[in-house]
Amino acid sequence: MTDRLMLLDTASLYFRAFHGVPDTVSAPDGRPVNAARGLLDMIAKLVTTYRPTHVVACWDDDWRPHWRVALIPSYKTHRVAEVVDAGPDIEVVPDPLEIQLPVIREELEVLGIPIVGAAAHEADDVIGSLATQATAPVDVVTGDRDLFQLVDDARDARVIYTGRGMSNLEVLTDAAVVAKYGILPSQYADFAVLRGDPSDGLPGVAGVGEKTAATLLAAHGDLDGIVAAAAAGVGMTAGVRAKVLAALDYLDVAPTVVRVVRDLDLGAFDARLHAPDPVAVDAVSARWNLGSSMTRAVAALTAAP
Repeated sequence: MTDRLMLLDTASLYFRAFHGVPDTVSAPDGRPVNAARGLLDMIAKLVTTYRPTHVVACWDDDWRPHWRVALIPSYKTHRVAEVVDAGPDIEVVPDPLEIQLPVIREELEVLGIPIVGAAAHEADDVIGSLATQATAPVDVVTGDRDLFQLVDDARDARVIYTGRGMSNLEVLTDAAVVAKYGILPSQYADFAVLRGDPSDGLPGVAGVGEKTAATLLAAHGDLDGIVAAAAAGVGMTAGVRAKVLAALDYLDVAPTVVRVVRDLDLGAFDARLHAPDPVAVDAVSARWNLGSSMTRAVAALTAAP
């Protein structure tokens, strides 16, 4: 069977698990384990459904890198709990989720799923680099639309989108992105720059929504083409031209913020799925009361190609 790499946007998944799974089950020390259990159930479903041979849990070593904030100060501002001058800013994370993060890391480790992050970079950048550098087909699992920029039929790179829930997963290919937005995946980052994204604190070009952004990209190819056309006064209405020209400072820096990094050197690690050590699994499962969720995840990994 051909190798297939699955890249997990881990924070996206455990946040979804935390908000989607009741917190009625707790570990022996009293901490809730709904996010930890929910993530295990997600992994079991994803591995069973899409049959990857390799899985990586991509991690936010820095969820709000200062180099992105320096370009757009509003970047993810609304999610900041505390600004840390000497390190990554502290994100607003509910305490009942925060105390589950060590459990999540431990369960991933005992399952043999490598946790991969990069200093001063987000999980998106880890995903972008691994997806771009992979020699095998890739499935990116995320609830973040920004990662649609990685879809590439020519390289068999897909996004498994969780935005509608785990029972309504969407597989994004070139055709699916075109059908949804009227643009190619290679244009998605420029599309997001133009449209903006309040959830990431990206203002976008004032007065330019999804429809206008798609129309501009269809006519001019990319941001450089759009800016050149606006400067020349051709290929767009006077109103749209004025909006583009008024946003030139933003358009000069925003692409660097929105486009994922693709060239990180993440070192060597073994992501091939295998049957986990049952003694170690039992110890972790008992320590955190992971129960049937751990059993399902182990069964899925053991049956993997």
